Parts: sequence; C-alpha cells; structure tokens
Amino acid sequence: GSEAASEQGQEEEAEDRLKEHVDNLLDKSAKTRQAALQSLRLALSSKTLSEFLLERRLMLTDSLEKCLKKGKGEEQALAGTVLTLLCLQMGSGPEGEEVFCSLKPLLVSALTDSTASPSARQSCATALGMCCYIAAADLE
Repeated sequence: GSEAASEQGQEEEAEDRLKEHVDNLLDKSAKTRQAALQSLRLALSSKTLSEFLLERRLMLTDSLEKCLKKGKGEEQALAGTVLTLLCLQMGSGPEGEEVFCSLKPLLVSALTDSTASPSARQSCATALGMCCYIAAADLE
C-alpha cells in the first residue's frame, strides 16, 4: 500500500512540475520560456502524458504559438521540437489534428522566414513534416 501511495505522490509532483513549466511558457523572460520548453521537451520525450496533455492542449498550443511568433532562434527551435512531441503524444485523432492545424501556418511562416535562425527553420521543418505525417487528415 505505501508503495502505491508514494508512486501516486511522485505522479502528482511530476504533474505539478509540468503545470509549472506550461505556465512558464507565458513568462516575460525569454530565458524562463526556454528553460520551460527544455523541461517540456525532456518530459514529453521520456513519458506518455496523453491525459495530462489532453486537458491542457489548448493552453499548450496557445503558449507554443506565442513562442513561435515572438521568440527568436533557440526559443523557436525548442517550440518546434515540443510541438512535434506534442503531436506524437496526441496521435492521429481529432486532438492531434486540431493542434497541428492551429500551428501549421506559424510553422510554414517560420520555415519560409529567411531572417529566422537555421536551427529554428530546421526545427519548424521537422515539426511540419512529422505533425503532417501524424495528424493531418487532409491528404494534400
């Protein structure tokens, strides 16, 4: 019994940290946003968080949109990576498609922006390709 209780406590702690990272995506400081994106990248690439993400996908999508629009270089690159991982976690259902469709124009914009850093453009190109493969319902 105590093992299950400690495991549940760890789950809740991890979820609280994830919530904090999602909140930090809207911080005024670019360093704070980048740290939050790096933490989310690590969390999304190491554990399945479908239920947590389903509940927060609109807020997360909105935050990633701001990072892609207003961020520069490293922040845009990290946002593209986090978006790819988010799409992987959401899967090919309507939720994944919704996330992809809302951010697709920003990915295309960043990809075609010749003033954007090469790492940001590369990350957005990868995100566009992966998300399109996973979540685009429209075959074109």
